[in-house]
Amino acid sequence: MAHFANLDENNIVTQVIVVDNKDITDPHTGQEDEILGIAFCKKLLGGKWVQTSYNGNIRKRYAGIGYSYNAGLDAFVPPKPHNSWVLNNETADWESPVGPAPELTEEEVTAGARYQWDEENTQWELVRSEEHTSELQSRVDISYAVFCLKK
Repeated sequence: MAHFANLDENNIVTQVIVVDNKDITDPHTGQEDEILGIAFCKKLLGGKWVQTSYNGNIRKRYAGIGYSYNAGLDAFVPPKPHNSWVLNNETADWESPVGPAPELTEEEVTAGARYQWDEENTQWELVRSEEHTSELQSRVDISYAVFCLKK
């Protein structure tokens, strides 16, 4: 099966469809041909189509709804996560202006901490997971209740 992404006038992915390999195979060579797939999609639905790969073999990654197709990079690019981030032209990934988030220590991982981007100060900020904090508080409450019952 082949996958094709429909692009709007701004090269934003609006739809991804699956096309049977027989519909993109050249009868003379037996080889799959993207041009045949594009023609099939246009005939079926109209619009502008580009092939994408479910396993990321072409165009850097699978095209998701809302991703853009960058023809210069021949890549599908995810939406920009923050205004300050810049596009890496080799990987077609967005990167923070200060690089990746710092590595978490074992203690931070155990505590459920993570880094999130602080756009206002253009830096990574260490935050605790509220879910993990609630879980720990629940365990403390349960332990205290069990202790009181045993007394």
